[in-house]
Amino acid sequence: MKKCCVIGMGPIGNTHATVYAGLDFVELAGVCDLLPDRAKKAGEKYGVPWYTNAPTMLKEIQPDFCSVATGGYEYGSDHALPVIQALEAGCHVLCEKPISNELEPARAMVRKAKENNLCLGVDFNHRFTPAAFKAKEWQNQGLLGDLLFVNMALWIGKFQKLESPFYHLKALNPHSVDMMRYYCGDIEKVQCFAMKAPGRDIWSTASFNMKFANGAVGHLTSSYDIERGHPMERCEVAGTKGRMVIEDMWRESTLYPAGNYEKRVFTNPVFGGYEGFFDTFKARITAFARQIDQGVSPDEIDGSGLDGLKAQTVIQAAIDSIKTGKVIDIEYIL
Repeated sequence: MKKCCVIGMGPIGNTHATVYAGLDFVELAGVCDLLPDRAKKAGEKYGVPWYTNAPTMLKEIQPDFCSVATGGYEYGSDHALPVIQALEAGCHVLCEKPISNELEPARAMVRKAKENNLCLGVDFNHRFTPAAFKAKEWQNQGLLGDLLFVNMALWIGKFQKLESPFYHLKALNPHSVDMMRYYCGDIEKVQCFAMKAPGRDIWSTASFNMKFANGAVGHLTSSYDIERGHPMERCEVAGTKGRMVIEDMWRESTLYPAGNYEKRVFTNPVFGGYEGFFDTFKARITAFARQIDQGVSPDEIDGSGLDGLKAQTVIQAAIDSIKTGKVIDIEYIL
């Protein structure tokens, strides 16, 4: 049985720990947080040793893998140090998104994992759902034909004061860019427009135009300005033979074959289906743990650190586009 730990015991870190604690092929062996009260509370909750120093925990427990769910500036600045510490300790890592709020630390994380031949994954839970997998199955069966375009939208309400003008782009859009890349491959050009909604001092709604390496085009709309309560995400991918739409990550996927009045619909079942957002985390975290248990090679990890780096590279190009008003050519540097 593989041993795992969790670093960063906020709400998302507790989600990771809850999932691991419920798996029969994994032993949750320790938790860590810089805040003693939070670390102690989590340790008592899960009945495991708790720590306030990650290297100490890694040395004493010697886990096979760990999750890093720390926060920091722009929600991602505190990921790099514990991820690299875990990789240096010989531990596979599942990191929360964004992999990092800045590109150079993200590159360092991916390089360290490669140097040590260790698995590095990112929590891209939005595409670890039956609806998303069904859509990918349709694509792999050739039912879309040659790709033409992708339209993606993700919107939530996050109205509190945030520390960075580009917080929304860096913290929310890793999911959307990853979904677009999952179905359409690498993005080579991006142009981005953004606005500050009334009363906001950040770029809180944005519109991306993209060109993919395979020739397809894409569009992404994202916003922190719409209160939750209605559907929050939509992904549409079209090709010469058909078009598919994924609604709200797990709710439904629909295939519209070209020249055909019939459609295929995959709907989340009432019994045995996803009951809420937690189930997307459960599926993604379990998938990573299962791949580690099965000895999957670092290059075969679903939702890898490299995927995370590429998503943030696209987002940084979008930020550069907002600043300059130009179309930005994307260069993926490791």
